Amino acid sequence: MSTVIIGSGIAGFGAAYSLYQHGIKPIMFEGKTYYGGHTASYKYDDGFTFDDGPHISFTKDERIQNIFAESVNNKYEVLQAKVNNYWKGYWIKHPTQVNLYGLPKDLVKKIILEFIDNKYRGNNSEDISNYRDWLYNQFGKTFAETFPMEYGHKYHTTTADNMSTDWLEKRIYTPDISEVLEGALSSKTPDVHYVDHFRYPTHGGFVSYLNMFLEKVNLKLDHNLTNIKPKTKELRFSNGERVNYKHLISSIPLPDLITMIEGVPDDVVDAASKLACTSCIMVNIGIDRNDISDSHWSYFYDRDFIFTRLSYPHMFSPNNVPGGAGSIQAEIYFSKKYKPVDKKPEECIDQVLNDLKRCGLIRPGDTILHTSARFVKYANVIFDLERTDALKIVHEYLDEQNILYCGRYGDWGYHWTDESFKSGETAAHKFVTGE
Repeated sequence: MSTVIIGSGIAGFGAAYSLYQHGIKPIMFEGKTYYGGHTASYKYDDGFTFDDGPHISFTKDERIQNIFAESVNNKYEVLQAKVNNYWKGYWIKHPTQVNLYGLPKDLVKKIILEFIDNKYRGNNSEDISNYRDWLYNQFGKTFAETFPMEYGHKYHTTTADNMSTDWLEKRIYTPDISEVLEGALSSKTPDVHYVDHFRYPTHGGFVSYLNMFLEKVNLKLDHNLTNIKPKTKELRFSNGERVNYKHLISSIPLPDLITMIEGVPDDVVDAASKLACTSCIMVNIGIDRNDISDSHWSYFYDRDFIFTRLSYPHMFSPNNVPGGAGSIQAEIYFSKKYKPVDKKPEECIDQVLNDLKRCGLIRPGDTILHTSARFVKYANVIFDLERTDALKIVHEYLDEQNILYCGRYGDWGYHWTDESFKSGETAAHKFVTGE
């Protein structure tokens, strides 16, 4: 019997890497005809490359930096992150809370007064029971409702009062009053985004970071898992193949995993159904110039813009586009639980193009060189108020079945790429050491 990994994303390869270090070459099954999972890259015949979302590596962990660098033969770009926001015709440096300069004066005044009032009264953590409370507590009602709550609704597809604060960590910058005032009085402000510099493969898109690991697994593509029998340790696939396993590590989304397991109790099935995740339609655009934006990605607050976030893949590596061209990837979010998909990917292309023209990123006279659209079933985990209890039930059941889980969709967390890789390593370490 074999050690088996289900899913070929960066978490699965993290597990494979750890196992290989211990002399074990696992079998990795992937349902799609290509590997990479959420870190896949798509290369088109017209010379454009688009990732499965704006993936970058900004880990400060030197060990992970060195592993990824080795995987691309030390051929990677090192870039200083530039990020901006779009709100009602204003382009605002990110994060908005310390870059209020140039916004309507009445709005800025109200935000500052509420911010000072909050700091003067002191932050009472006992009053915080959800993400909305946390935003009010940190920034005041006006800023919270104008910016992060608007963006959050587009990104998470649910309201801030239906979300926990478990995911925050350093993702939202909390300034002191001097920083807020400085950003309101001057357009020149320090860079305080949690992503300072990042790395990106020079060739082949983000999936190139997985190159080194391919030889460390027995990779089987186009193997769609349909059934898991924990009692007999057997896997069944849609092509009729059956495989017995000794150890099983899964990086696939928990709601899908639970439906594949034979004999799952009703309470576990119910808990898995409560785990929420966004889906995403990604619209890719290529145009005949590369001076689209100085930023690497942009956040859009206004609900009348179809997309939530834009990224510019040609800014990550010039090899993501034909010579002299530029590229834009637009993300449009849905969720089965809160905002079901109501359109086909191709139906979004024209509206994305129109909205890019509205905000000035596509100009009259630009030639469109590429358009494509893809649907991604699982994008970002939604930290709604049902997540914690439901996740505990699902994880405890999987532990009982000796099925290890890892990555964003196995841990059901807000993992960055390096965290997903290390999550895979951790899962592998558990059965290697017996811990």
